[in-house]
Amino acid sequence: MSQARTEPRNGARGPSARALQRANLLLDVSRRCAQETSLDGILDVLIDLTSRELNCERGTLFLNDPTSGELVSRAAQGNLTREIRVLNSLGIAGAVFQSGEPALINDAYADERFNSSVDERTGYRTESILCVPVRTMSGDIIGVMQSLNKRDGLFTAEDLALLEDMTRQAAVAIKNLQHIEQIERARSKEMLFLDLVSSINSELDLFSLLNRLVEETIVMLNAERATVFLHDTETDTLFSRVSSGSEISEIRMPSHVGIAGSVFTSAQSMNIPYAYADLRFNPAFDRQTNYFTRSILCVPIINKELRTIGVTQVLNKKGGIFTDEDEQRLKAFTAQVAIALENSKLFDDVRRVKNYNDSMLSSMSNGVITLDPTLKIVTSNAAARRIWDADLQGANLPDLLDDDGRWLLDKIAAVQANHVSDVLPDVTLKLGGRTSSVNLTVSPLVSEDDDKKLGSMLMFEDISAEKRMKSTMSRYMDPVIAAQMLDGDGRLDMLGGVSAEATIMFSDIRGFTTITESYGAQGTVSFLNDYFSLMVDCITREGGMLDKFIGDAIMACFGLPVPHEDDPDRALRAGIAMIRTLWEWNVERRAKGLKTVDMGLGLNTDIVVSGNIGSPKRMDYTVIGDGVNLASRLESACKAYSARILASESTVQRLRGTYRMREIDLVVVKGKTEPVRVFEVLDYHDAASFPNLTDVVNQFTDGVAHYRATNFAKAMERFERCLALNPEDKLSQTYLDRCHILSRDPPPADWNAVWVMTEK
Repeated sequence: MSQARTEPRNGARGPSARALQRANLLLDVSRRCAQETSLDGILDVLIDLTSRELNCERGTLFLNDPTSGELVSRAAQGNLTREIRVLNSLGIAGAVFQSGEPALINDAYADERFNSSVDERTGYRTESILCVPVRTMSGDIIGVMQSLNKRDGLFTAEDLALLEDMTRQAAVAIKNLQHIEQIERARSKEMLFLDLVSSINSELDLFSLLNRLVEETIVMLNAERATVFLHDTETDTLFSRVSSGSEISEIRMPSHVGIAGSVFTSAQSMNIPYAYADLRFNPAFDRQTNYFTRSILCVPIINKELRTIGVTQVLNKKGGIFTDEDEQRLKAFTAQVAIALENSKLFDDVRRVKNYNDSMLSSMSNGVITLDPTLKIVTSNAAARRIWDADLQGANLPDLLDDDGRWLLDKIAAVQANHVSDVLPDVTLKLGGRTSSVNLTVSPLVSEDDDKKLGSMLMFEDISAEKRMKSTMSRYMDPVIAAQMLDGDGRLDMLGGVSAEATIMFSDIRGFTTITESYGAQGTVSFLNDYFSLMVDCITREGGMLDKFIGDAIMACFGLPVPHEDDPDRALRAGIAMIRTLWEWNVERRAKGLKTVDMGLGLNTDIVVSGNIGSPKRMDYTVIGDGVNLASRLESACKAYSARILASESTVQRLRGTYRMREIDLVVVKGKTEPVRVFEVLDYHDAASFPNLTDVVNQFTDGVAHYRATNFAKAMERFERCLALNPEDKLSQTYLDRCHILSRDPPPADWNAVWVMTEK
C-alpha cells in the first residue's frame, strides 16, 4: 500500500473500489502493527495511519492504567510530545471509555463533557473531536482513540466507522504487547530487586546499610520518610543511626514504645492510613520536629530463626495511603535483608568492642604492652610509649633489657607457668635505654583453650614525681583538673576564669531533716557517704565534674573544664541513672528495715563563668552565673510539681537523644522577670512506676494547652483523664486543683499562665 495518498478517500469511485481500498487499509494496519515489537511502536503506527486517513491535525491514543484509574497517552503528534494523564472518568475520552460508545463532536467547547484544561496547559485549540473505544476481541475496553480537528471540513459518520475499524484491527496487537510489556516490567523489577538485595547483602558498615535501606525503601514505596530500627538486646531498646550534619547520631527508645514498639513486641505489621485517628500514635514527635505524619506503614524484621530483630517504619505515601501490595513488598524486602542487618550489626558490635578496647588502651594513663609466646612485643599503647620514650611494638623484649633487668624474663616465665598475675610495686626498670620508676603487673594472656599459650601482658604505672604530685593534688580538687594542670606544665591559665557553655545539675534529698533526726550524727554521716558514693559514680560515668557537696545537695557540671559535644545528654543520662540507682538502693534499704529516700534534680544549660575562686589562702574551682542559679531553682521547683527531674528549655533544645518528657509550665524564678519553659523528664519510669505513660503525656499536653487558653473546663477534663490512667500522677492533680480555683475566680484578660516562684 502506498505511504502517501494522492486522491481523497471519498473521491469519485464506486462502492466496490472504496470497499477494496478500506480492506487494503485495514490489512495495512494489521501488517504494520504485526511488524512492531514494542507497544510504543504500534502506538506511533496507529496514530500515523489514523491521522493521515482521516486528514486531521492530531491524534492521541489513551490506554487505561487500572492501578491508578487514569487514561495515559503514550504518543502524540504535533508539538505535544509529553505524556498526558487524565482520570478515566473525565472529559470526552473518559466518557467514551466509561460508556463504550463512540463520540463525534464538531464543536468541542459546546460539549459539556469537554475538558479544556489540556488546551490551557498546551496552548492548542481543539475544534472537533472523533473518539472511539479501543476494544479487544473479547469486548474489553483497554483505552480510547481520539482524533482532533479535521483539516478539510467536519468529521463524518464514515470517519467514525473507519476509526473504529482501524482501532479494532490494532487492538489485538496492542493487548498482546501490553502483556509482554507488563511481563518485562515485572521481570525488570524482579532483577532490580535481586541486584539490590545482592548489593545490600554485601554491605557490612551498619550506618551505610541503614542509610541504603532507608533510601531504597523510600523509592520503592514512593514515601516521604523511612526509618529502620534494630533491637539492642543488652538494653532492650530500638535504635537507628542517622546523619546529623557531619556527624552520626543515634536514636534510641524503649522497645515497647510507640507504633514501632508495638510492631516489634507483637511481630505483626501495622498499616495506619490516618495517623492522627489512631490512638496508638504519639503526636509529640511531630510537634517537636514540625513534621505532619499522615500515614504509617510499619513491618517487623524477622530473621531465619523467626525472631524479630527490628522494624521498618515508612511515613506518608505520596499521593495516597499505603496499600496491601506495599505492605507485602516491604515484608519481602525486609525478609531478604534481615541476614545482612544481623551480619552488619554483628560486625558493628565487633568493631565497637575493638574500638573500645583500642580507645581504652590509648586513654589509659598506665602503659600496657603485650607479648607473644616468643616475647616479641605485639602491641604498645600511648602511655607505654610515653613512659619509655620509644615505640616498642615489634621489638623483642630480651633485646630491650640490660643485665640488671633480666629478672623480668624470669617473672614472665613464672607467670606463664602458674597462670597467675604478679604485682611488683615501685620497681626501677630500664627498657630501651630509658630508666623509669613504675608499679609493674605481669599477667598471662588466657584463651578459652587452656593448653594454648597466647603470651603475656605487662602493665606499667608511672610513679614519677609528676604522678606523685597529681595523686596529691587530686585529694584536694577534681582529678580531671589536676591532670589538666599538670599536663599543661603546671600553668594555671585555665583556672583564671573562663566563660563557656555548660549544663549545670543540682540534686537534693527529700526529707533529709527527718533522716538526720532519726540517725543521729554518725548515722547521718554514714548515710551521706553511701549516698554520695552512688550518686557521684553516676555523674563521673558520664564525664561530669563534681563541683561541690552542699549539705545533702550535689552540684555538678557537664562541659567544664572538659567540653563534650553532647554535654546536655550526658547530664540528663546521669540524672536518670541517679534516680534508678537510688530506687535500687531503696530496695536494699527496705529489705534491711531502713528508711527509703527520694530526691529532686534540676538541669539548666547556659553560658557560665568558671575559674579558681576564693581567697589567696583557700580557693575552689567552681562555676557561677545566672545559669547556675536557674538549675538550683529548678531543683527546688521539683517539690511544687511533684517531679524528680526538671530541665529548662535551653537544655531540652540541645538534646541529641530522644527522651520521654512533658512540658509542665512557664516559670519565673525568684530574682528574674522573664519566664522559662520547664520540662519534666520521665525516662526513669517503667510501666509499673508510671502506667500508661504515653497516653498520660498526650492528655496532659492537651490539658496544659487548654489551661493556658483559659479553657478550664476542657483542661479539667484532660487532667481527669490523666488521673484515670495513672492515679498517682500528682502533677495532673496539681493542675486540676489550679483549674478548679481559676474556674471559680477567673484570671484577668492579660493573664499569661506564668507561675512566679517566690522561694528559692
